[in-house]
Amino acid sequence: MSALLNDVDLVDRILAHVDGKSTDKGASVWREPTANYTSPERFAAELEVLRRVPMAFCPSAALPEPGSYIARTTVGTPLLVVRGTDGIVRGFRNACRHRGMKLVEDDGCKRAFACPYHAWTYGLDGSLRHIPGEEGFPGLDKQAHGLVPVTVHEKGGLVFVTQDAPLSDGALPDVPDLLPDDYVLFNKIEFDDKANWKLIGETSMEGYHIKALHSQSFYPYGYDNLNVVELHGRNSRIVFPFRRIEKLRQVPREEWNVQGRLTDVHQLFPNTHVSFLSSHAMLIILEPVTPSETHWVIYQLAPRLKNGKPLDIAEARRDANFVQDAGLTEDRQAACAIQAGLASRANSHFTFGHYEQAIGHFHRHLTEHVERLKAGGSGFL
Repeated sequence: MSALLNDVDLVDRILAHVDGKSTDKGASVWREPTANYTSPERFAAELEVLRRVPMAFCPSAALPEPGSYIARTTVGTPLLVVRGTDGIVRGFRNACRHRGMKLVEDDGCKRAFACPYHAWTYGLDGSLRHIPGEEGFPGLDKQAHGLVPVTVHEKGGLVFVTQDAPLSDGALPDVPDLLPDDYVLFNKIEFDDKANWKLIGETSMEGYHIKALHSQSFYPYGYDNLNVVELHGRNSRIVFPFRRIEKLRQVPREEWNVQGRLTDVHQLFPNTHVSFLSSHAMLIILEPVTPSETHWVIYQLAPRLKNGKPLDIAEARRDANFVQDAGLTEDRQAACAIQAGLASRANSHFTFGHYEQAIGHFHRHLTEHVERLKAGGSGFL
């Protein structure tokens, strides 16, 4: 993985843009067919891509101790992810091997998983440990009836799940150390929007819309169309500086620190964003439901120490509520309005220009994966 800009180099580039009234620009234009936001066939292909690449499932902080688990449906599949007694995170299809019932819902901490239907019981490693009335199942091989595993990787403070035969290694090779061990989870929220998952994701991959869409929320504190964009692997990093970053001109370079002076958004291929705000971080997972509906899963986290002081949960919640009630709501409304506008058939494609290079980068890689599926899905991208 190529190294991302450090604080000093990042501030240098931002201040150069401030002085030059400029922004980072891409070298090409991407034209995305609008049918790709409505087509059932394209949607089905995208679901298969999501099942066959490492997809972020939760932050590591959501599984803080042995027995911590999360059970939720992702890309149509009920999954169970749990941290074992050895500290390793494992994932399984959330279905009893007797009659297929879900073992658990939501999240919690357990020493074992007992099916609520007939109490077949499984260890944290997925092995079948106990069958009530075992004599009624002569010849049953317990070792062959453990929970069905899925591939799990834990990297950068995130847990990734690959459900089916991998098409590529997705975001993994270039995931930076985003959420180190000192981050703690303080809230989780879920909701649905009537918009394609890609339309929602696109709203956080460019700053060309800041003044127009966020005139009363983000723009008073930031700049319009002034971003630093870094493309790394299939991922991207989009930096939205606050105006107060200019105060660093009066600070020695060796003391430059961007904490609280920008919003840092990491787009992890294909459907995940990790955003760092003033006092908290958000992990956003966009779960496609239909071509025109998306389920949001948002984890809100904060570091145990900020500027040497213990975590102030009230401050983190205020920061999170401002983002959710202001800018995020505006982005959601924009994505839903675009989805509704597709019915006008005014556009055969959307044009993503030089200010929107991260969006073109995302679509280029998603299209590459879809095309590989069409060719039979053989090989590894």
